[in-house]
Amino acid sequence: MSETLLVTGAAGFIGANFVHRWLREYPGDRVIALDALTYAGNRDNLTSLDTNTNFRFVHGDIRDEALVRDLLTNENVGTLVHFAAESHVDRSISGPDAFIETNIIGTHNLLKAARGAWLDGDGRPHRFHHVSTDEVYGSLAPEDPGFFEAQQYQPNSPYSASKAASDHLVRAYHHTYGLQVTTSNCSNNYGPFHFPEKLIPLCITNILDGKALPVYGDGSNIRDWLYVEDHCRGIELVLKKGVVGESYNIGGNNEWTNLAIVKLLCERLDARFAADVSLAARYPAAPQSADRSAMELITFVDDRAGHDWRYAIDAGRIMAELDYAPAETFETGIEKTLDWFLGNESWWRPLLQRSGL
Repeated sequence: MSETLLVTGAAGFIGANFVHRWLREYPGDRVIALDALTYAGNRDNLTSLDTNTNFRFVHGDIRDEALVRDLLTNENVGTLVHFAAESHVDRSISGPDAFIETNIIGTHNLLKAARGAWLDGDGRPHRFHHVSTDEVYGSLAPEDPGFFEAQQYQPNSPYSASKAASDHLVRAYHHTYGLQVTTSNCSNNYGPFHFPEKLIPLCITNILDGKALPVYGDGSNIRDWLYVEDHCRGIELVLKKGVVGESYNIGGNNEWTNLAIVKLLCERLDARFAADVSLAARYPAAPQSADRSAMELITFVDDRAGHDWRYAIDAGRIMAELDYAPAETFETGIEKTLDWFLGNESWWRPLLQRSGL
């Protein structure tokens, strides 16, 4: 039986990948894509779907409770997948107010709208799925096991604190009002449509433009990396088979230091320039075009305030209960990511120019 989904933050990195995957896997379903199109929301991420009669884009803000409730009611939405969030830690340090507004107040408005449309309304079967982050758990020491679902929250940045608050609100609306919710907490994502202020796309585009590759501190901070398609597949499993009221950690079992990632990207792009002479003509500012290595672009910069040292996800629960496993290794996922960025300069070049990156 077909259903209608409302996806918030649908023009962002992960939201857009989810929308594309869902309509590909479930072509009979309808998807209403809601996005405020702030700096990280890119309408171009979804324009290829505009001819699909089962897709509708709505330019709107999750803080607009009346709009959300109208969409849930009049579009007969049974599933809300909530990606919309301010997510860049550096921005949360310099300007935390936007993170409080979007991540906490915005999520609360969605919950109120869902309660009004579904619980106080027609009582239809429903699901509110909240997409969160591993950063709510804090930081790990080298010998610590990965974050697990029952772990104590210890957020260390305004971003992670705002996401922790939103997680608690989602849980409260289930236990207090009976809203049918699930939550997923994921590790760092990468892949197509990744906004170029984040580490991996920033390194790719900076190498191609011959710009410095900034590495915080000594580059020893560790992150667990998850290819975005694997993340979207994990959310799909939670929606289809997850237990209402529960949380699931989605990870890549794939820990890398920041410096190792930057070096890997340098090595892979060095190899691609060596194998394909046309790249030197397309990207004359890249060091490889002058027979030099991208490694020379690595620049160590002062560490940021409150920089968590290590994140790692224990994905044992979703693997055991929902039969989840990441399909991509970091190496295969990086190759697909490089393929996408080299094939889509017309997507990322305007973003660099608009963002001043």
